[in-house]
Amino acid sequence: MRTGDAFGARQSPAGAVTSEPGSLLDVLRLAAAVLDAEGRIVLWSPQAQEMFGWRPEEVLGRHAAEVLVAEEHVGTVLELFGEVMEGSGSWAGVFPVRHKDGSIRPMEFRNMRLQDQQGSRYALGIAADEATLRGVERDVALSARLVAQSPIGLAVLGTDLRYVLVNPALERINGRSAAEHLGRTVREALPFLDVEPIESAMQQVLTEGTSLVDEFTVGRTRADPDVEHAWRASYFRLEDPAGRVIGLATSVVDVTEQHRTATEAAEARRRLALIARASVQIGSTLDLDRTARELADFVVPDFADIAAVDVLDSVLNRRPTGAVSTAAPATFRALAVAAVHATEAVRAADPVGEIAKYDADRLVTRCVTTGLPVLVAHVEAKDLPHIARDEAAAALLARAGLHSYLAVPLIARGEVLGALDLKRTHHPLPFDDDDVVLAGELAARAAVCIDNARWYQSQRHAALTLQRHLLPRRPPRAMGLDVAYRYQPAAAAGEVGGDWFDAIPVSGDKTALVVGDVMGSGINAAATMGQLRTATRTLADLDLDPAQVLHHLDRTTQGLEETIATCVYAVFDPHRSRCRVAVAGHLPPVLIRHDGAPALLDLPTGAPLGVGGVPFEATSLDLGPGDRLVLYTDGLVETRDLPLDTRLRTLLDLLAGPRLPLEATCDRLLSALRDPGGHDDVALLIAQVDRTVLGLARQARGRQSQ
Repeated sequence: MRTGDAFGARQSPAGAVTSEPGSLLDVLRLAAAVLDAEGRIVLWSPQAQEMFGWRPEEVLGRHAAEVLVAEEHVGTVLELFGEVMEGSGSWAGVFPVRHKDGSIRPMEFRNMRLQDQQGSRYALGIAADEATLRGVERDVALSARLVAQSPIGLAVLGTDLRYVLVNPALERINGRSAAEHLGRTVREALPFLDVEPIESAMQQVLTEGTSLVDEFTVGRTRADPDVEHAWRASYFRLEDPAGRVIGLATSVVDVTEQHRTATEAAEARRRLALIARASVQIGSTLDLDRTARELADFVVPDFADIAAVDVLDSVLNRRPTGAVSTAAPATFRALAVAAVHATEAVRAADPVGEIAKYDADRLVTRCVTTGLPVLVAHVEAKDLPHIARDEAAAALLARAGLHSYLAVPLIARGEVLGALDLKRTHHPLPFDDDDVVLAGELAARAAVCIDNARWYQSQRHAALTLQRHLLPRRPPRAMGLDVAYRYQPAAAAGEVGGDWFDAIPVSGDKTALVVGDVMGSGINAAATMGQLRTATRTLADLDLDPAQVLHHLDRTTQGLEETIATCVYAVFDPHRSRCRVAVAGHLPPVLIRHDGAPALLDLPTGAPLGVGGVPFEATSLDLGPGDRLVLYTDGLVETRDLPLDTRLRTLLDLLAGPRLPLEATCDRLLSALRDPGGHDDVALLIAQVDRTVLGLARQARGRQSQ
């Protein structure tokens, strides 16, 4: 342990150091007395009076042995006195001294011979209370050993905040010797630290007297410049027994390991939280493009400054990728790009929707062909051509300050789908191995969502293709009827499927109008719908009554495994201006008279097709020119948050408005009632009786009268 000059003292004008009251000597309360050659007391200090109880006038001129020494010790005292006066040396030790009150008190003595100009000799005696001295000695010894041997860095600074004491532990912590500390300020001794907050804290404690405990500091030292260390420092103002400020003490504990452990734990918690949030925020829909955007947006800005999601074109086209050679190029389609700032680096990314083919030496190609992450922690100029798509893009990345790059494969169910491309331009830290693990975890979870979206998109495409192939492209021209229709698939791929409509020519100029809904969704429902539509057209050609048609359809449906469907079947005879309608568990059609309000037809509902054993009933309606019949599936009116009756009233209100052409009426109903994210498909058919039925009806009556 090294110390500098004494602190807590002041300089006199002449340069002498003057101690203020309350110093160590005051604590010891040293008493002094001077004896002449015969042992008489010639000088007696006020401290001696305080210590021994005798006033100067009571002891001056008297033999010290007579006043201060018990009779049994007089001989010993005289012998020691003689040795000191003969010049044998000074004497030090503990001796029992008699107090004025008669008590005997052990005192620590220092005796030495003095000589004046005339050659006369005197003895100087300095005494201190033994208990007080032993206490001070213990405190000093304990303090010195504690400071020297403590594993905690300890230092004392004067009121000018310059080091006056530094223990070995602090030497090791700071990587500087005590000599390099003493007499210097913190700024001078430790220029490699951020000293502003340290000096500010010290000055605050020195000024206000309130200690600061466990102030956290992070930095690098000259002893270990490559490793970031952490310390907890405490600051205490030092005062002497009189309350005078004499300096500042500081203790420094190296908590690097605890800090590193806490940092790693916090980072682990952050990563887990990030992964948990990713599970919620990525894959919220089964839309492929949106899922890719959610992934790119999620990693920016917390993880990367720029993120791009590129998927292999073969994956999007549902072509098997098989084993890919690491020397082969790869064709990508950019699905999403996200960035913290609209920098030039964004323009270096492939535009969303574009297809790009990259050679094997490009890092993103290597990522998907090997199925392994590619990390360039510190990007150099030679790396840019392997990261950017061309020279212009490489120049943009260089100007944007790209300094770290990471690409991780998107792998789901053993198949490489593409890559997540990550860049850091403003983020100060490079990607490291922990980032590779985290990015891989995020990519793996996102890849499953992307794969699900891809397969659902494929299923949706297949279901829609089958559905549209099975539905009529353009209903044939019907005698005495104008027909308009719409079909809208469900928003989700797996919910496309079972709704259909048809307008079928029947013998005798009649037209069969059909709307049905197969329970279920997807390709199976679409295929079942195709079978029922075919059966319906076959039965319609037999010119059966609607109730009989539904009866046969019911038996057909029972033959299809676990199939239930609803259906409304109507046959319009233009010669009689009459319509026969039967329902199999379906929502009732709406009838709109040319001069009246729309109303739901009150028909026997029947049972859904496939239930079996329930008879169907047909109802006759007389229709005139301008009358309309609206047939629809439940996807038009059913929602998850409103009662069906409320929605049916809304349908009637819309139809009660100003009469629009049939096509415009279809569009109005869909725009007003259809939820863009609807979970069911919709079939809508509107038929209007035209004026030709009047002539046809007259002809029919004429034939009957003949």
